[in-house]
Amino acid sequence: MINTDEDARSLLGQRLRLPCGVTLKNRLIKAAMSDSLADGEGNPTEHQIRLYQRWAEGGAALALIGEAQTSPHCPEKPGNLVLGPGADFPALKRLAEQGSVSGAQIWPQLGHAGALAYSPVSDPKGPSPLQVEGLQCDGLTLEEIEELPHAYASAATLARQSGFGGVQIHAGHGFLLSQFLSPLFNKRSDAYGGTVANRFRLVGEIIGVVRKAVGPDFPISIKINSTDKLVGGLSDEEALDVVRLLSETTVDLIDISGGTYFPGAASSSDGVSVKGPYFADFARRAKELTSTPVMLTGGFKTRAEALAAIREGYADAVGLARSMVLEPGLPNNWLSGAAHDPAFPVFKSPQKGGVTAWYTMRLTALAEEAELDFNLTAEDALKIYDQRDAQRAALWLKRFGRASKSSTG
Repeated sequence: MINTDEDARSLLGQRLRLPCGVTLKNRLIKAAMSDSLADGEGNPTEHQIRLYQRWAEGGAALALIGEAQTSPHCPEKPGNLVLGPGADFPALKRLAEQGSVSGAQIWPQLGHAGALAYSPVSDPKGPSPLQVEGLQCDGLTLEEIEELPHAYASAATLARQSGFGGVQIHAGHGFLLSQFLSPLFNKRSDAYGGTVANRFRLVGEIIGVVRKAVGPDFPISIKINSTDKLVGGLSDEEALDVVRLLSETTVDLIDISGGTYFPGAASSSDGVSVKGPYFADFARRAKELTSTPVMLTGGFKTRAEALAAIREGYADAVGLARSMVLEPGLPNNWLSGAAHDPAFPVFKSPQKGGVTAWYTMRLTALAEEAELDFNLTAEDALKIYDQRDAQRAALWLKRFGRASKSSTG
């Protein structure tokens, strides 16, 4: 495999023009992660602003802010941003400004956790009622579903007004729109359930209403699952049908990932028999079905892997998550003449959630510019992470209250 500095500059360093006309300065994107760095009331903090500034200074063409909620009543965590009424507009503007230094783009990922909403501050609702071990939720009413596109459009409008360069719609990883796409969690018998086209209906409506709200020149990305990694979940063929349907919309970038956060689901890195990007085979098939640029996220650990994705044409951009937590300047590194790959930690039998908590707490260390002193174990990180969520939950409830069971917010 050819892996030279010249290749990196010519392939990974090439610009990517999106259908809306916006150009990304290179092919390396900081993929969305739940940074859990908002203030507990849905607003940016100075540490969060500094984190995204560091990623911009580190050479990323684009950084995606994970889990910016369209409603305060179904968040993924109480450390999420909320793009809604009462948001701290000056702080959002500072986040957008500092996250776009050095020619970078910064986009919030618009989300709604649905059945996976953080239960201490919400009453979770999904496309259908669920009663399984570790997860219970009510089903959304038709009226509640019809309100969702307008909530996404309002959040996207606020993002544009705040100075963000675009938005990503989160339809992956088992959150609400992923739940609608999955036959395992969408048991509806109306126009939003049944066939792939029906399960996609809400996604298509959201894209249409968001596009009308933000105009033709504002980038709209979407993150989708190639697989739910659950028996009875979204199949590869159904996910390819979703790609076909997305090709008929005005999205500018399709971000391919996989896996869910449902109880019992394997993480994207579990059970992967091949080295390298987890969903490369699916991305190859998807690229044959769409002219919309494709971003591939998950499992990229080396520059050689990123180069191969661009050179072989199964991705137009590479999504980097944990690797950019380990090294926030990784894009500049890989585009330089002194490139090296990040050293990934090895966790021995961590408890469930420990690895995710470790990376989340390392994000906090980056934001505080204290990564050189970061020495938590996965177990210690999980304890601190959970304690912080509990403290923020009290702030969240004081600020937003708890939605009634007849409302999604």
